[in-house]
Amino acid sequence: MSEHTGAQASYWIETAPGLPRPALTEDLTVDVAVIGAGMAGLSTAWEVAQSGRSVAVLEAGRLAGGVTGHTTAKLTALHTLVYQRLRHTRGAEGARLYGRSQTEALRRAAELVAQLGIDCDWEAAPAFTYTSDRERIPELRAEAEAARDAGLPAEFVTETELPYPVAGAVRVTDQAQFHPRKYLLALAAALEERGALLHEHTRVVGLHEGDPCRLRTEAGHTVTARDVVVATHYPIFDRAMLFARLSPRRELVLTAPIDASRAPNGMYITPEENTRSLRTAPHGDGTRLLIVTGEHFTPGTADVEERFTRLADWATGHFGPLDFTYRWATQDNDSTDTVPLVGPLHAASRHTYVASGFGGWGLSGGIMAGLLLSALIDGREPPWAHLYDPRRVAAVVREAPAFVKHQAQVAQHFVWDRLPPLAGGSVDDLARGEGAVIRVGTRVCAVARDEEGQVRALSARCTHMGCLVAFNGAEQAWECPCHGSRFGLDGSVLQGPATRPLDRREL
Repeated sequence: MSEHTGAQASYWIETAPGLPRPALTEDLTVDVAVIGAGMAGLSTAWEVAQSGRSVAVLEAGRLAGGVTGHTTAKLTALHTLVYQRLRHTRGAEGARLYGRSQTEALRRAAELVAQLGIDCDWEAAPAFTYTSDRERIPELRAEAEAARDAGLPAEFVTETELPYPVAGAVRVTDQAQFHPRKYLLALAAALEERGALLHEHTRVVGLHEGDPCRLRTEAGHTVTARDVVVATHYPIFDRAMLFARLSPRRELVLTAPIDASRAPNGMYITPEENTRSLRTAPHGDGTRLLIVTGEHFTPGTADVEERFTRLADWATGHFGPLDFTYRWATQDNDSTDTVPLVGPLHAASRHTYVASGFGGWGLSGGIMAGLLLSALIDGREPPWAHLYDPRRVAAVVREAPAFVKHQAQVAQHFVWDRLPPLAGGSVDDLARGEGAVIRVGTRVCAVARDEEGQVRALSARCTHMGCLVAFNGAEQAWECPCHGSRFGLDGSVLQGPATRPLDRREL
């Protein structure tokens, strides 16, 4: 691995910081309130605004600064090996509707880039799902056939532009890659020109459903809206057991410039080796930026620094010596039946909607969600609405094995996290940059010593549902393994579904 491991920051955010938007400082009334300003939230706001409705977007952090700001930015309808599975679980028609809706999302993004003149490094590129294992060739041939039957321009190939051999791959042409933050910041500016209200650092903590609905912010302000869209990646409100149908995972990302002549054309992913995904982006001076992703894990359960090293070693092993410039992690939520949850928030919903469970494909999925939710708010129902409907009952039976497995893991944390620890620990044992969960008297504390040597103590119980958090030293954060909430060293919420910070403790 190169000695230079790169800045701990997202390349997309560092190269497109954007202008700040004000926090909400007064009560507000609009037609539609959207919670979350990532791809799903801003895409929904844009589509809703086209119908003449007034829109407010409420973001707890910065616009496009959460999951979308940490993606690998591949905009494609080829989602690893999803189509063959969909043919078994949803039938040929379900797979076809999935492919059609994701392709519509890709076309919509291309339309907006042209219509609004968005400078976002947009590039057409083929997408590949590949294998290095000859025994998996039949699986990829079947995926190519299923994707082709679903309407994608898919084919099975044995040659790619990767600098190492593959046994076979599914290739889908006419896909795209871009700078997601430049795209969304331009979309946000166009929204404001059309009268939409965008508020950063405005965390929503309460929802009262009715006609109209009312939202309560952390600062105590009320937003009244006829319709509400929860686009917070992991829903901050759970009124239909969505928590039980979503499992969070994190993946690591590394970037390094390489000579343009060595840069493979296309976007590549393999489920092997704990996932390996790569593409390149414009970088200048005869170079391209290599973006490598992999090493997925449940938040709070891994030695993240070790996994960064493993990913870097893989990259240098396949591309030669690399000078890594940026590194970060992204977080995704997998639904138990593979298909995202987009539609009414629960069975009794009339004016509340949700978009979640994109399973690592939140760019096409988020744009699709915007098209779908705006149609539902308008009283229209796209052909694929039932495919993504969170209320789908038949899916519960199909989800059963994955549902049981996920709930067993969460239940294990609920039980063991409430038993006394077998061994204690000492604050004195913590070096700079280290953290640990330590029992102090009758309390279980999350204690970390920051890089300046200051010790910070917090409650170790996640404010979402009470699981014990674990320390991520590589990212200097506390993470909940149950539902993926993440907290800063000061206890502040970095990622939901938690909406309240960890309580501070005195040692």
